Amino acid sequence: MQAMNEKDRQLREAVARQLEWDPQVTSNDISVAATDHVITLTGFVHNYNEKYAAENAAKSVYGVKAVANDIEVKLKAARTDPEIARDVAHAIKLDVTVPDDGIKAAVQEGFVTLEGAVEWNFQRISVETCARNVPGVRGVMNRIVVKPKAVSSVDVLHKIEDALRRSAEVDARRITVSTTNGTVHLHGSVRSWAERDEAEKAAWAAPGVSEVIDYISVVP
Repeated sequence: MQAMNEKDRQLREAVARQLEWDPQVTSNDISVAATDHVITLTGFVHNYNEKYAAENAAKSVYGVKAVANDIEVKLKAARTDPEIARDVAHAIKLDVTVPDDGIKAAVQEGFVTLEGAVEWNFQRISVETCARNVPGVRGVMNRIVVKPKAVSSVDVLHKIEDALRRSAEVDARRITVSTTNGTVHLHGSVRSWAERDEAEKAAWAAPGVSEVIDYISVVP
């Protein structure tokens, strides 16, 4: 039990140092707790993008299996929902990778809900990034669905397996892939959250993928 406590202490300190190192995380009001390789972040920041950056910084530390992000966004200056909605719509319109005519954004008390459909997951992520960077946003709920062109499940499977084998950051031997009607299931284990992330990105990059269900576990 003592050894586990010591490992958690070391992991907590490593995450705290990573937060200090990351230039996107400027708040001095973030606290870190660690239990059985699970990190909990609490405290507050002044914008939603910093909360997102803090979570990514914690996930990048070797040994972290999961992150509970309970950081609160406390805005320096309040903005009205119509102002935020206008700026989100404008940001989406300026992004050349996003078909903005099929995207809708609703704002309530600074929380943005995105709806609509896109052909690729990277477009779905791009819309969320647009919203996340708008001043006054306190949180983003991404309900955009991916509706790709139809591709055979066999082709999807082969393309994902090839992509995993090509990746320098993923041990493809530890991951199994299955596909059904555009839905990809990933199973296996990896050594870090970054490796898990890369496997999921590889799956999303295949044509015809509408959903990725990631069951990969992180085993440092």
